[in-house]
Amino acid sequence: MDTAGTGAASGAATGPTAEALAEERARVDAFRARIAAPALIDVHTHFMPERLLAKVWAYFDAAGPLVGRQWPISYRTDEQRRLEALRGFGVRAFTAMLYPHKPGMARSLNDWAADFAARTPDCLHTATFHAEPGAADDVRRALDQGARIFKCHLQVGGFDPRDPQLDEVWGLLAEARVPVVTHCGSGPVPGAFTGPGPIGAVLDRHPGLRLVVAHLGMPEYTDFLVLTERHAAVMLDTTMAFTHFVEESTPFPREALPRLAALGDRVLLGTDFPNIPYTYADALESLEERTGLGAQWLRAVCHDNAARLFDLS
Repeated sequence: MDTAGTGAASGAATGPTAEALAEERARVDAFRARIAAPALIDVHTHFMPERLLAKVWAYFDAAGPLVGRQWPISYRTDEQRRLEALRGFGVRAFTAMLYPHKPGMARSLNDWAADFAARTPDCLHTATFHAEPGAADDVRRALDQGARIFKCHLQVGGFDPRDPQLDEVWGLLAEARVPVVTHCGSGPVPGAFTGPGPIGAVLDRHPGLRLVVAHLGMPEYTDFLVLTERHAAVMLDTTMAFTHFVEESTPFPREALPRLAALGDRVLLGTDFPNIPYTYADALESLEERTGLGAQWLRAVCHDNAARLFDLS
């Protein structure tokens, strides 16, 4: 999404009241108790420079072309209040998913993310890249800074993951065994290089790549289940899946639930916090109610798998 020039997000902070947050914390605590999870680990949350985040929110406010529908932001608050909200939900580790919408942005975003991780110990140090001549240098530099997870947004970036400029990038990430959360599905609006074909070709070339398919690959859920079954290092994140907001337009096929259950050790909790049009508790409860896969599967997804992946003892 090219948010340059869209201006700041309209209005003052419109996040939940203290009373609403307290009620929501109680719902999340009850969810955690039902699945016996000591905490939550969310691999798909967004923190980025405030000026850039304001432009992202303005893009959502305008229902821009890559959004395609009305999309209110539930947690439109300052950074500190967003951190306090996540921690209040029992989230022990989270990410700072950020992404460039054009070349020349990745290095400065990565420097911001390195500083954010240094001052936010419960954030998994996140980095990103774009298809450009210096991409491999940007990734190598971010790895040297301590990046533990990367974000790649094919829809917003508008680039082909098979671009020769990225071949060294994928090789570096595969060798380092660092996960890369990738928006490669065609929701909410298809991109020129979304869908299982382009990223599948990358996996064929780099089979050890720890690719995390964001949003369970919606709307191509079944195709991305096939991709995950074929490649042992591939994982899925649950971001927005099973929520009413998504189910009304692109429901997860119920006949595929047994396959999702079988991949239970390679599914990770993601939410898109704070850029969601419902509450954090809604996301968790929807995952519980609409999958029906039980407490053990949910505990693995919401905590154990990520704890193992990032060695969070």
